[in-house]
Amino acid sequence: MDQTEETDAVNRDELIMQQQRQIEKEISDTIPLVSEEQPVDSLNNEYMGDDVYGSKVRDLAAKYRAIRRTRPDGNCFFRAFAYSYLEYLAGHKEDYDAFKELALKSKDKLVALGFPQFTLEDFHDTFMEVIEHVSPGENDKQELHKLFNAQGYSDYVVVYLRLITSGQVQEGADFYQNFIDGNCTIQEFRHQEVEPMYKESDHIHIIALCSALNVGVRVEYMDRGEGGQVKAHDFPEGTDPKVYLLYRPGHYDILYPN
Repeated sequence: MDQTEETDAVNRDELIMQQQRQIEKEISDTIPLVSEEQPVDSLNNEYMGDDVYGSKVRDLAAKYRAIRRTRPDGNCFFRAFAYSYLEYLAGHKEDYDAFKELALKSKDKLVALGFPQFTLEDFHDTFMEVIEHVSPGENDKQELHKLFNAQGYSDYVVVYLRLITSGQVQEGADFYQNFIDGNCTIQEFRHQEVEPMYKESDHIHIIALCSALNVGVRVEYMDRGEGGQVKAHDFPEGTDPKVYLLYRPGHYDILYPN
């Protein structure tokens, strides 16, 4: 490759990066990290004239009273999970107390697994601060909404949940290795797919986080698959879900059952 071609390639890369940054800025300027509740049939606006998705929206609307959207930034699973579960805990004191205790001890557990304490400190402190804010005595859902739309708080919660998930994958390495494609090691998977922000989540992330926090999650899968119904999957299987999420290819939102 001569110098002119190299310069062209560099310029193209720079242009692509600029466009990417512009797209990200537009998303962050126009889409909140977590929206207000909306009727489930508001999804129809995205699928005008699409019979397959239209029938699935109707099926979903028969089971759920509302949806709360999350920003499509790769962190949507963790953000949706955290918001939904903390919202549930705000009304259930016994579960709240058990979770707070578990969250309090989670830092020491991660340190014992080899995570550096100085890295964890700030994230854990912020995580505990957010948990304090949803104490059932307070029960201020507007406060939760405000915190989750403040990038600093919201992202710190996501980071800490990613670290908890990574720790769980490390602890159960023999089990999770079965779900990892190709020759990727557990270590590589954790450092490349779990811990970094903006990396999308799949079944491994969900199973690991649910196991680490003892929380049941129901995910409703809405895609172009056959039939007019949305398929639900519970993690772990057979548990009583406390968190309800909608999955559409590459994205998670929060659902509220009837």
